[in-house]
Amino acid sequence: MDSMDWEILRELFKCKNITQTSKTLRTSQPAVTYRINKLEQEFNVKIIYRNKKGVVFTSQGEMIVNYAISMLKDNQKLKEELISQENTVQGILRLSASSIFSRYQLPKILSEFSQKYPAVEFDVNTGWSEEVFKSVHNDYSQVGILRGDYSFSSEKIRLMKEKIYVVSKHPIDITDLPHLPRIYYNTDTSLNKLIDDWWIGKFIEPPSITINVDNMETSKEFVQNGLGFSILPGILLRDDDNLSKIPCLDQQGDYIIRNTDMILKEQYLNNTVVRAFYNFMKDVNLEF
Repeated sequence: MDSMDWEILRELFKCKNITQTSKTLRTSQPAVTYRINKLEQEFNVKIIYRNKKGVVFTSQGEMIVNYAISMLKDNQKLKEELISQENTVQGILRLSASSIFSRYQLPKILSEFSQKYPAVEFDVNTGWSEEVFKSVHNDYSQVGILRGDYSFSSEKIRLMKEKIYVVSKHPIDITDLPHLPRIYYNTDTSLNKLIDDWWIGKFIEPPSITINVDNMETSKEFVQNGLGFSILPGILLRDDDNLSKIPCLDQQGDYIIRNTDMILKEQYLNNTVVRAFYNFMKDVNLEF
């Protein structure tokens, strides 16, 4: 059982599909099947069963997967610790970030960091903020950048505060919102709650949702074409959008704020790459 076996087991357990596993690991389906069969012979247990949807792991198979994941973590940790013994900042930064932050802010940040530390490579994953939090908690990522208010007991840096806006193509009266067509989009739980709490605190009537889309960028496109209003965070908005923007205020007249934080476990500050990125991000100004 070697590192390739560990990778196959982890990926197969994640997606439950041999075809997808082979694509992700850039190997062939027969090679994946061969290695699984060899492992079943080595441990003299059945690891998976096949069905129409993919594969199902046996209880013994799950035990072997947990061992494989543990070995991958230990192997990665050893490599990082060995690199950290050197004086130069080099190695891999394992980073998870929210999708919206990754689109609008992360490329520029990583480009500037790379110019300063050219020997650093990046292993970046993007997704919902909930997924970023889990990735850091489970040590898949050394550093996470997430949006919303998450309780985290170790290191946290506030990167950005942004306002939430009612956005429309033409100026509107905010008191008319319950009677105007709203464009709703799927987003993470924390932003949904922030917007819903604001709405409930301001209006008795529910919103008149006429269009549902899968993300906030698509929602903005619909707004730009005059199909309704949307409630969007400032990270999406630019002065040259030519859109009407009304900041959302709470009952005390304060702005509704969406926070973006960087989180990491304190132990990773012993890693020279992570420590360099941590110090770099403390000086980044991303205010909206």
